[in-house]
This record gives sequence, structure tokens and C-alpha cells, in this order.
Amino acid sequence: MRLSIDHRTLYRFSAPQTRLVQMLRMTPENSHDQTVAAWRIDVDCDAKMRPGRDGFGNATTMLYVEGPIAALEIVVSGEVLTSHSDGVLHGVAEVLPPALFQRHTPATAADAAIADFARKVGGSDRLDALHRLNQALHARFDKDRGRPEAGLTAAEAFARPAATPRDLAQIFVAAARETGAPARYVAGYSIVAGDHQPSPHGWAEAHVDGIGWIGFDPCTGRSPEEDYVRVASALDAAGAALVAGSRLGEGDERLDVDVSVSRTP
Repeated sequence: MRLSIDHRTLYRFSAPQTRLVQMLRMTPENSHDQTVAAWRIDVDCDAKMRPGRDGFGNATTMLYVEGPIAALEIVVSGEVLTSHSDGVLHGVAEVLPPALFQRHTPATAADAAIADFARKVGGSDRLDALHRLNQALHARFDKDRGRPEAGLTAAEAFARPAATPRDLAQIFVAAARETGAPARYVAGYSIVAGDHQPSPHGWAEAHVDGIGWIGFDPCTGRSPEEDYVRVASALDAAGAALVAGSRLGEGDERLDVDVSVSRTP
């Protein structure tokens, strides 16, 4: 499948900013399951951009903008060719051992309710348990298509009747780790989330011995396939955020995000 992606992030400031520094994890990489046909990052002002990698091995672009800055727009666009893989990752460079992804973070710490839910779902083996967990989370929550609430933890989201894709993925990660499976959060793009979205899509991956890393999307109850573009992964959503950074200046910030994913003939 050939997917076309347009991701626009617009910052507006109530007072001009002196300096902006942003880490952009917005560049997908080639693997056996996806090939980047075209990709570019544009900003609407003079800026310095420096490529690199973060501690999880994700491709990064450091963006430096000197003020005064009243507004900034970052536009990411490109096309990616994807293929069917039954949700199993192939040809992805792994810089960290799976066991590291058994670590909890404040955002993905399981409380008693999540641990009990994971235990009751059960499964005949680890792979079956993970698929059952994915389907059970999909069935339990209404889907919230709005922008995720900043700082909401998996435990807090589990107590609500509806959840965003980000929160569902973090709940899956917390529950999977409770079963002993290494699990991580994944950020990227997907056509299953709809044409225009208020944020990039989020799902999870868990490691199964003898198979490797497998994707799970509790937003659909299925494993990711050729309608997904994988960009970044980490212990939680904050570590895989496609845009993160800081600013030097007074005043408030307004953020508008629009993501469009479509099939290209």
C-alpha cells in the first residue's frame, strides 16, 4: 500500500519568543515492512535543523529557531510504501534489549485495576494472552477521537469510559508488562484513525520469544498492518512524542495540529 501523509503543527504565542528548540521524531525509516518513497520537513521561518538519534534509536531532527517568534508552523509530508506482515516487525534496527521494555514509567505504571484486568483476560500462552488483551481493551472502551489530555496516566485513563488511541496504547503497555511481556509505545500514522486527525496515531508493541516484536492496536483490536506507518517507539507516549521541546519567552502558547493520511494510487 502507498500512503500519503501530511502533518501540520502550528504554534502561536501571545508574546514573541526569544528562542525555540524542538526535537522532532517525525522521520519514518525503512524496514522490511515499509519503504520511505519521499519525505520532507519544512518550517515557515529561518531555522537550523540537525539530524540525529535519541536513546531509543529513533531518528530525530533538532530544530533551532532564533526570535523574535510570534508563530511557527512545522509541515511534514511524504509517501511511504507498506506491506502485510501479520503485525510482526521485520528489519527494524533494535538498539536496546527487549528486557528494558519491562520497565514501568509514571505514565505506564499499572494499578490494581489494570493488573486485575490483565489477569482475568488470561490466555493459553503469551501470544494468545496479548491478542486477548488487545481485543478486551478494544471492547471495554468507547473511542475518544479528540486530542489526548496532557499528562494523563494509564491508570487514570483506565478509570474512564472512553479513551484516546494514545491512552489505549499506554494501558496495553502497562497491562502487558504485568503479564511479564516486554512492551513499548509506538507513535506514527494510520489510515484506520480517519482521514483528518487531531494528532498522530499511537499503538503498542510487545515482545514474544521466538517471534520478536509484534504490534497491537487496542483502538481496533487488531495488529497493525499495511495501513500503518511506524515512526518512533519508547517506554511511553512522552518518550515517543513526534514533537517535543522548549521555548524561551513570556506569554502563553496555542497549539493546533492536523494530520491527514490517505491512500495514493
